[in-house]
Amino acid sequence: MAVRDLAWKLLLVSLTLTQLAASLLLHRGEALTIVSDLIQGALLLIAAASFLPRSWRSNSKAAHTRLFWALMTTGISFWLAYQCMWNYFEVIRRQEVPDPFLGDVVLFLHLVPMIAALAVLPHLREDERDVRIRMFDFLLLLTWWVYIYVFLVIPWQTVSIDEPTYSANYNLAYLIEKLVLLAGLAWLVSSAHGGWRRLYGHLLGASALYASSSYVANWAIGHKTYYSGSIYDIPLTVSFAWIAAVPWLADHFDLSESSAPKPVLDVWITHLSMFALLSLPWVALHSELDSAQPVRVKTFRITVSLATTVLMGVMVFWRQRLLGAEFSFFLEKSHRSLEELKALQGQLIQSEKLASLGRLVGGAAHELNNPLTAMLGYSDLLSASSLPPAEQQQAARIGEEVRRTKSLVASLLTFARPSPARLVPLDLNSVLQTGLRPLAPRLEAQGITTHLRLASPLPLVLADSNQVLHVCLHLASQIAAQIEPGTHSALYVRTHHGDDSVQVDFFADTPFQLAPSFDSVLTSEGFNRPSTLSLSACCRIVEEHGGKLALPSNKAIPAFRMELPVVSKSTVPSARAAAQVAT
Repeated sequence: MAVRDLAWKLLLVSLTLTQLAASLLLHRGEALTIVSDLIQGALLLIAAASFLPRSWRSNSKAAHTRLFWALMTTGISFWLAYQCMWNYFEVIRRQEVPDPFLGDVVLFLHLVPMIAALAVLPHLREDERDVRIRMFDFLLLLTWWVYIYVFLVIPWQTVSIDEPTYSANYNLAYLIEKLVLLAGLAWLVSSAHGGWRRLYGHLLGASALYASSSYVANWAIGHKTYYSGSIYDIPLTVSFAWIAAVPWLADHFDLSESSAPKPVLDVWITHLSMFALLSLPWVALHSELDSAQPVRVKTFRITVSLATTVLMGVMVFWRQRLLGAEFSFFLEKSHRSLEELKALQGQLIQSEKLASLGRLVGGAAHELNNPLTAMLGYSDLLSASSLPPAEQQQAARIGEEVRRTKSLVASLLTFARPSPARLVPLDLNSVLQTGLRPLAPRLEAQGITTHLRLASPLPLVLADSNQVLHVCLHLASQIAAQIEPGTHSALYVRTHHGDDSVQVDFFADTPFQLAPSFDSVLTSEGFNRPSTLSLSACCRIVEEHGGKLALPSNKAIPAFRMELPVVSKSTVPSARAAAQVAT
């Protein structure tokens, strides 16, 4: 790729130097004309070939950036087509280009797509406005500009041929068009930053050189001193080579950066398009009242004005339909945002209630520990006393229930205690056994049985036990909430591991051997976000541990997979040391 680009750049320099040598050394004649025309055609062909790949191979994935390069390619292609028509007369037919020249309209139109490319504003980030509405605004301006050309120039070229009037009107329209292009590039250079500013600067320099040199060439044509290959063509050739080099120069610029969109630009474009539509009747009225015009020219201009008014009216009608649809879209979106805000407010209130409940449970658990410890001590004393065997058995049963109650209280304390995250080597099997023990009675009350399949041995993961316990309880509760009560369903939990990760699967009503496949990875920020705030919090916790949360391919199956990376042997000692320091 680098060798090919270097070859193209050397070709541009060689063609430019050849034009310079030919203009300075060759005398006026067919040889100089052929060499000059072929060099300019080759430079425009290289320019079109260098702009075209950027239409789909730009540095940005944004559609409006690719549209910028596509419109620039279209403008260069029109320019190349005009040069081919010029070469047809001077190189192939060996005769002067006729004046007026039908190819002048192609030359005039080649700047229109380039101005449109600037109106796309590729250096700004895409907003949420319907792109079709902005394109309709541009099409209105484009139609009006073509109408002005047809109104001013075409009558003196086809209806009533008048070479001096044609040339004067054409040069005026083309000059205004070039000034519009230069003004747009100058504004973009002043408002853009970084790589885009440098790109616009090169386009401005090349366009300014072309505009000034073509103006001088037109002056020379008017004074009968211009001929193909003359010194007037040297700056023109340099401008062609400069424009052809712009895409390769852009490869060295950082075009990925973008600024925030500016809605005021869309407002001004809309106002200009409406002004263009309202100006048509006044232009037609001026033509009707101008008694100096030939009747055929007047009839042609009025007909063109009426046809353009109808065309632009239809475009405005469709634009208003799209605008109404856009307003409806934003209204519906704002309504959804309001509903989501209300739901988020409710979730925040519920989270605060749960936090308060957690603090209350923590305090109650501490208070329960004291009588439970006394009950356990007395039951052990009774079991060791000289009571009859039946009574000793009852005392032992009391001790077992007290121990079970203390285990449940310990689980509540572990879950409710607000402690900072401490990453230590952790066995997920122990976390699941501890976490699902207090959850199982509540699930059984709903008619849901719990089945665990724990892989043994299971590699350790580097995680915070409280946070992982919270995630496991929430995922299990999420699946239980999706099971219809009274259906005698089951919650399945299994652990397994690969080479570098440990997976914990939660799913319902599916045996272990028919467990679903998980291929939809959730991300806390991005395209595939969780649907609820609490699930988003779980996803963020798992991501902070270096893992991921996934859903099954079939969204109708209530299931989750939590995947955490296996702790490496080198991090185990440091993690244990950190845990000892923290304690």
